[in-house]
Amino acid sequence: MKRTILFLIFASFILLNACGPSGPSENEKLRAEVIAVHDEVMPKMGQLKSLERKALEKAKELQSQEEVDSVAVEKYKALAYDLNHAHDAMFDWMHQYEQLDEGKSEEELEEYLNTQMELVSEVNVEMKTALAKADDLLK
Repeated sequence: MKRTILFLIFASFILLNACGPSGPSENEKLRAEVIAVHDEVMPKMGQLKSLERKALEKAKELQSQEEVDSVAVEKYKALAYDLNHAHDAMFDWMHQYEQLDEGKSEEELEEYLNTQMELVSEVNVEMKTALAKADDLLK
C-alpha cells in the first residue's frame, strides 16, 4: 500500500513538471529581442549629440568664410538634423514603450511586441544611418 501511494505521488510530481512551463514563452523571447535591438544602439546616444555639435560647428565655420560654400553648409546642417532626429526618435520610442503586460492577452501582447520590434528596428536603422553619414562627412 505504501508503495502504491509513493508511486502515485512520484508519478504526479513527474506529470506536473512535464506539463509545467519549460522555459521562456514566445512573448518573453520576443520582448528580449526588442530590448536587444534597443540595447545595440542605446550606448551611442551621447555620440549622436556630440557629432551633432561638431556638424553645427563645421557649418558655422564654413558660413564665416569669405567665400561661403552653401552646398557644404547645407550638408552639415542636414547631418546635424539627422543626428538630432535619430536621438529624438530613440527617446520617443522609449517613452511610449510599455514594459508591463497587465490586461493584455497573449495575442494582444504578441501583436504589441511585434509592433514594437518594427518601431525599434526603424530607430536602430535611423541611428546607424546617421552615425555612418557623420563618419563619412566629419572625417
